[in-house]
Amino acid sequence: MDKTYKRPESVLVVIYTDQGEVLMLNRTQPNGFWQSVTGSLKWGETPRQAAERELFEETGLHHHGRLRDARHTERFPILPAWRGRFAASAHYNREHLFYFRLPGHRLIRLNPREHGELRWLDAAQAACRASSWTNRNAILRLLNPM
Repeated sequence: MDKTYKRPESVLVVIYTDQGEVLMLNRTQPNGFWQSVTGSLKWGETPRQAAERELFEETGLHHHGRLRDARHTERFPILPAWRGRFAASAHYNREHLFYFRLPGHRLIRLNPREHGELRWLDAAQAACRASSWTNRNAILRLLNPM
């Protein structure tokens, strides 16, 4: 475990409203990469701690006990564009899924280093807009709960 590199484990937090709208964020790098709240776990951090931290860092929202662990993970290859952030032995990332339900829209405070734009979209539109397959599938799970 080389702590000079990023941990190949992350969280995905899908924020949605009672009306079925999903918050989507446009990354600053690469621009045009739409996603829900995401972020890597720090060494020694649990997935829940990372989800709570990322929720606040990327949106300014506090979880107030409403963050739901979907108890679902996805494993995917680390893309070449991000390889340099991880140890040479890390080829896959493990992503933990969380949902954050709101009664309606809230004021969102974007972190300008990470995201330049936000949109509230109905779940079907959000799934189409999501740049990653794991994010798309997580949104589709809202439409078709198991």
